[in-house]
This record gives sequence, structure tokens and C-alpha cells, in this order.
Amino acid sequence: MQVFHGSYTEIAEIDLSKTHQERDFGQGFYVTKFREQAEKWAKIIGGKYDNEGFVTEFTYYDSEFTEHLCKVKHFDSYSDEWLDFVVMNRDPMSPKPAHDYDIVEGPVADDKVQRTLRAYLAGKISKEKFLKMLSRHEPTHQICFCTMRSLLVVNKEMSDSIFDMEDIAESLVEQMMLDLQIDEEKAADLFYSSATFTKLADTETKLYEKTWQEIYQMLRNE
Repeated sequence: MQVFHGSYTEIAEIDLSKTHQERDFGQGFYVTKFREQAEKWAKIIGGKYDNEGFVTEFTYYDSEFTEHLCKVKHFDSYSDEWLDFVVMNRDPMSPKPAHDYDIVEGPVADDKVQRTLRAYLAGKISKEKFLKMLSRHEPTHQICFCTMRSLLVVNKEMSDSIFDMEDIAESLVEQMMLDLQIDEEKAADLFYSSATFTKLADTETKLYEKTWQEIYQMLRNE
């Protein structure tokens, strides 16, 4: 998936230490699948630095492997759960980080939504009325990469190791299906809950440099 980040300058490398707390989904690096949304934000933030802003494009490697490598939370739309999650992250009294997800994806609490959010938090409108108002809001989208682990699957140029691990995982699951005579779902569950997968997902082990047959033998020995 191609995603975009709007800022006052091009982002050469993602640095989580430069990100801010008390955002919708907590501290992290934010992107959107809507280029127009990123362009609007780039214009706003660029204006503060006396320039036109810049949109940096990234590739988000969104796959089954990513879902197992990272703890991911999806909000398909504005909802009661989304609202509670945003309020928790924006609350200065909440512990930081306020959640343990690596990646969070869902709608944006933009300026218009935030004005309504303040009214809700002040008790001026009910949660039900707030959510009803949001149902008429134009579609928005954001993904927050919250941890160093999440950065393995988003970059301007994807690391070859990610693709290698994906190919290895596919081969291992297929071999488990044959050997154990089980379906793909069961084989995937066994693999992704294994110690071998944990080591494979840690790029520092360089386990992905071995053949899938060697890794499969490790898996069988567990």
C-alpha cells in the first residue's frame, strides 16, 4: 500500500524520537492512504515554516506476515470504540504509551472533529450525538507506526529482508500443511505462535538468510 506523510520537509528517515505524544493513536509516525489529505496537512505545517510543505511517499507492506509480526489495531470507521481510544490517547493524564499496539489504523480526529470532541468532553453533547455527527463526516484515514518494530514494514524502499521472510513463511506454512495434514489456518497459527517465527521476525538474528528447509528443521525440533 502506498501511503503519504505531509510535513514542511521531505522525510529521509523515520525518527520516532521526533514524534509527539497525545495524538489520536498515541505517539508515533503518521501517514495516510489519501494523498490529498497529506497535501492539505503539508500546506498547513509548511505555512508555519514559510514554505509550501512536502509530501513524502512510503510503501506500507500490509500483509498477513505483518499482522503476525506486529500487534495491529484497525478501526474501520468512527465508532464508540474509536472515540474511547482517541480520548484515552489525547488525555494528558493517561500513561504513556497508553496502549501496546505497534500499528493503529483508522479515521482522523481532524480540526472539525476536535471541536466537536471538545464539546463532548465538556459534557455539552452526548456520546450518541457526537457519533451521529461523525457519521456524516467526510472519509479520512491515518496509520500510526508506534514502535521500532512497526518501522520494519514501512519505508521509502522496502528492505529485501521483509520480502525474504514473507516468502519463507509461506513455504513453511505450506510444508506444515503437507506434513501434518492440517489446513492453512491451523498451520499458520502454529507457525506464527512458534519460537522459530519470533527469531525469524527479529532481523538481527539474520535467520531469514538461511534456506526455508533449514528453518523448517528448527521448527520441527521445537
